[in-house]
Amino acid sequence: MFGFRSDGKKVKDMNIIEKAGPYFMPQRIDAVNLFSMDVPCAPLDEFILKERRNGNHYTYTHILFATLIRVLYTRKKMNRFLIRGSTYQRNYISISMDIKKKLEDEGEDITLKLYFTGKESLAEVKQMLDDEIAKNLKPEEVHKTTKIAGKFCHLPDFLFRWALAIIRWLDKHGMMPKSLIKASPFHTSCFVTNLKSIKLPAIYHHLYNFGTTSMFVAMGKEAMKPYVENNKELKVGKFLTLKFSLDERIADGFYMARTLKLCKDLLANPESLLDKMPDDGTIPKRLLKKKTKKAKKVVKVKTKKEKVKKPKNKPKKIKPLENKIKHDKKMKKLDVEK
Repeated sequence: MFGFRSDGKKVKDMNIIEKAGPYFMPQRIDAVNLFSMDVPCAPLDEFILKERRNGNHYTYTHILFATLIRVLYTRKKMNRFLIRGSTYQRNYISISMDIKKKLEDEGEDITLKLYFTGKESLAEVKQMLDDEIAKNLKPEEVHKTTKIAGKFCHLPDFLFRWALAIIRWLDKHGMMPKSLIKASPFHTSCFVTNLKSIKLPAIYHHLYNFGTTSMFVAMGKEAMKPYVENNKELKVGKFLTLKFSLDERIADGFYMARTLKLCKDLLANPESLLDKMPDDGTIPKRLLKKKTKKAKKVVKVKTKKEKVKKPKNKPKKIKPLENKIKHDKKMKKLDVEK
């Protein structure tokens, strides 16, 4: 209440554009920016195969989660949200995602919400994600969010409408209970949907006006696409498409552009995700550079003992000017004799 929230701290000292933007675009859906990113699968597949030989079974989902966590940790503004025109810096990093207990029409939907410090390595992210999914896929297990939502769903329609209106009012004024915020998948840093698991291409998902989610990422099924290599040769390769829906009020275009570039660099160099984040919160540039093998030039040093052999049958040099002078002298001599 009065600008104080349990899940974030109000951002101060904002410029006029950042301050005025939320009042021109009061709802999250008004300020959504859409971005599509094609990620080459070759580095990912090579990395996954290499790690599998070492006994580590990673997937595209593990790598995407680890990448988003590092982006949210290093690019602080991407972990902001807006409520009633005020901008808040979130106190935690969390990612929500939907899963189905069974891939059937009547299969139960579960929305998971995982919390991270931002410094986790890829192996730690994988362990946390796999454990949470395995736990909630058990038939007898009921997720906390499902339990709370189930209580509201038993209410008559008019009471359900009133209950949601009260929750919205409490959320807008910073009085929503911590237990509800913790259980709510809509109060999260980022929402991820894995459409690859159901063999669908990526889509642009909407942002929710309810809650505090400022970023939605959809991962689709990989596909073969043409591309130009080194601005010369046209080739065909396998690409993984990611589609981002971003609240433009949390950061300016330049900041978001550098953030998306960092995301692409991390996905192009998944080896960098194996290490934990440094204490200073920065990603070493050497980890983002692709390792290329440079051919070593062999330089032969001539010694005094070595004799330089002149090539045999060396062709004679043609000197047109000298030949013309000789020809002219010869012709003059002939004229004089005549």
